[in-house]
Amino acid sequence: MRTKAYCSFILLIFFQFLCCRQSTAQEFSSLVKQFISVKADTFALTHVNIVDGTGNVPRTDQTLVIINGRIIMLGNSADVNIPANAIIKDCSGKTLIPGMIMMHEHLFYGERVAPQYLGIEMPFSFPRLYLAGGVTTMRTTGSVEPQTDINIRDQVNEGKTPGPDMDVTGPYIERAGIPIPEILFIKNTEEAAKEVKYWIDMGCTSFKVYMDITRADLAEVVRLAHKKNIKVTGHLCSVTYREAADLGIDNLEHGFWVSSDFEKNKKEDQCNNPAQSISINAMDEKSAEIKELMAYLIKKNVTITSTLPVFEPYTGREVFPGGAEEAMNTVIREGIEKSYAGVVGKDSSGRAMFKKEMAWEKQFVEMGGRLMAGIDPTGAGRVIPGYADRHSLELLVEAGFSFSQAVKICSLNAAEYLGRDKEIGTIEIGKKADLVLINGDPLKDIKTVRNTEIVFKNGVGFDSKKLFESVKGKVGLY
Repeated sequence: MRTKAYCSFILLIFFQFLCCRQSTAQEFSSLVKQFISVKADTFALTHVNIVDGTGNVPRTDQTLVIINGRIIMLGNSADVNIPANAIIKDCSGKTLIPGMIMMHEHLFYGERVAPQYLGIEMPFSFPRLYLAGGVTTMRTTGSVEPQTDINIRDQVNEGKTPGPDMDVTGPYIERAGIPIPEILFIKNTEEAAKEVKYWIDMGCTSFKVYMDITRADLAEVVRLAHKKNIKVTGHLCSVTYREAADLGIDNLEHGFWVSSDFEKNKKEDQCNNPAQSISINAMDEKSAEIKELMAYLIKKNVTITSTLPVFEPYTGREVFPGGAEEAMNTVIREGIEKSYAGVVGKDSSGRAMFKKEMAWEKQFVEMGGRLMAGIDPTGAGRVIPGYADRHSLELLVEAGFSFSQAVKICSLNAAEYLGRDKEIGTIEIGKKADLVLINGDPLKDIKTVRNTEIVFKNGVGFDSKKLFESVKGKVGLY
């Protein structure tokens, strides 16, 4: 009879052979190397607590062996035979979660400069911040400079700059209506088709429709994208959630907060923001109509993205969710703090709606819906990458999810949506070593998620603190 040790030995030899054949040992520029704290062909993380991304019960005192960027062995520390050549890191008292896969991110910072709302590209600070906060894969859910986003994605892949893997969304597909000068507004459905075809050819891998499109626009965008196996998401208003589901949309942004399905006397293909806001604020938390809409979206296999950080109220909350004030340019930070002070205590309707949105997102999951998460670093300028991504876990726990469920929303659910769940999204043997090492136990104190120590991407460990420090005072500039 073969012993457990013998089987482990054979498994290890097999994976070493496999990894040696498949290894794509990435070369890094000197700029990137300064942030790398762990880079070895074979290493082990020992005595660590694991929340694996499946939503299952956390496991204590676990050991992982990683060879050439893949998880090769995983189990109780007493049972794992660590290879003699492995570098060993004792992780006692620490927690490991999968690399976060965040699905409503941008590489631009939103700033109001009357009469416009500007999308200012942050190609230096934002990729670093995302990675520092534990994001190993992200979707740029709407681009104002898609060519920049594509270039940054490629530079990250080539080891020239630090950052997450990126699913680059094309430019916003939108008709004239909102005061954002960076958006190229389409005038008809034919122009929507041209835009989609062009950016598919240029390398975009997803698309986002926006608030003032028509149903015909959406139908054509979905048709062209799906021909290339590319998915479409939307922040909608002119088109209802139910209409979008019927037209084949894959994903809807911002939970149920922006749904226009309950607007009275709604006109087809027209966005009436005040009426939409009034209608959703008037909905009861336990409304049968909301439940019916959820059931319909689930039937149509539509995924919802939670973006709680961008809706976070003012009263009783941090000015910059997750403690991001240190990252801000001083002048911009002071302006936001002044605006914040003028709103505190006057946001009772926002607080009520925030609580209601949390309840709806939890209900959607309980009914069988797939929920992902993102931060949307726009709005009032308070939401900053990295800091807010970690904070998303805090908000999901506040919404009533267990920590394990919150991690799953920010990892496996998104991996499944992207069709990459065989490679990323959970901590298990055979998958990429995309991992976040947290100094502490978030199950005892959820704010421990802010103690990101090392972020492993493809088995390479990046120093979270150094990445954060490298962009202090830079957000809002570049």
